[in-house]
Amino acid sequence: MLNEMDAAAICKALGDSNRLQIMKRLSTGEICACKLLEQFRITQPTLSHHMKVLCECGLVTARKEGKWSHYSLNRKTLCSFGKFVASLSCCGEEGGDL
Repeated sequence: MLNEMDAAAICKALGDSNRLQIMKRLSTGEICACKLLEQFRITQPTLSHHMKVLCECGLVTARKEGKWSHYSLNRKTLCSFGKFVASLSCCGEEGGDL
């Protein structure tokens, strides 16, 4: 399971709507940076920044092919983050039932 520092880095990375949208796109499989650029109204340097943040916290992996990077979700990290969030249960507390 993730520690609090790693979980905080992931939360910070996911605190941007563009990065959340990128994660959603990557949930369908590996995508080339060139295809991501076509889907968003951002510049290549902005996309590079977003991808760097997502890669640094471990949510995304990158591989180079020629001049382009291809990105995919790191499912192990995503699963660990899901377990961390699930462990933050408030069930049983007064008013905690959702």
